[in-house]
Amino acid sequence: MPIIALCWVSFFWGTTWLASKEGVKHMPALQLAAIRQFIAGILYISFFLFKKAPWPKGKQWKTILILSILNFALSNGLSTWGVKYISSGLGAIIGAIVPLWIVIISLFRGERLARLAILGLIVSFGGVCVIFYDHLHDFLEPDFRFGIILSLIATLTWAFGTLYIKKKAASFNPYFSLGLQMFISSIFLFAYTGATGTSISLDSIPAISWGAIAYLVIFGSVLTFIAFIYALQHLPAEISSIYSYINLIIAVILGAIIFGESLNAAIAIGATVTLTGLYIVNYSMRKTRKQSSILTKKPVN
Repeated sequence: MPIIALCWVSFFWGTTWLASKEGVKHMPALQLAAIRQFIAGILYISFFLFKKAPWPKGKQWKTILILSILNFALSNGLSTWGVKYISSGLGAIIGAIVPLWIVIISLFRGERLARLAILGLIVSFGGVCVIFYDHLHDFLEPDFRFGIILSLIATLTWAFGTLYIKKKAASFNPYFSLGLQMFISSIFLFAYTGATGTSISLDSIPAISWGAIAYLVIFGSVLTFIAFIYALQHLPAEISSIYSYINLIIAVILGAIIFGESLNAAIAIGATVTLTGLYIVNYSMRKTRKQSSILTKKPVN
């Protein structure tokens, strides 16, 4: 069952890039993200209210508020907006580079990093260069450049969110927190789209976009996250993290099949090199954490 859950996560989180791409063809991207997060947040909150789970207290709300802005209003919102202008496969590839931002941010903070992590950073950067070499002519198009910028900012804010939660680890239920983050972020996004006049009336949203929203809520935010939690609880971290590599491949392949997106040798080679570098970075980070844990637990003579 844990392996089945991991396969479920690997496949369906890869397909969410395509659902987002299809949805934003027919409606404002930030409004789509807002509706998705509002519905998913309500479902999560309702479940934990039914379970009579305790509400967060004091400074826990500050952490939830900051993460709702970084991880959902900015990261999820901007990545959804980004695929309006770039392919779903390219969006997925850019979305996978979060570990690289974490390494770069750590370097700027003056932290010492293992040589293996630096090697992985260089390898991944080389792979990204190969991918973008195939898209050099696309950079002449303002919409393409805008989509790339949005997608890069989305990964950067997720990296900051990851580092923040690591530093401000709260004892509050992380899954209840996830629902609250989704709900709060939807309020920010609704406020922004309303203030800027970039939203459309609900009855103007076509059925295909509502279908994309439903798919993103059910398979992107509810069922797949439950499967993800189950896989995390029953599989070693090294195995459960495999989904982050597979869903990228799923997004690229299905994007080529369904939307006719570009899939040539440069993209295939570049994606493979990028994934190899990401694996090296993740392996180095896990190894460093494991060593730090051993040193922390080591008794002092």
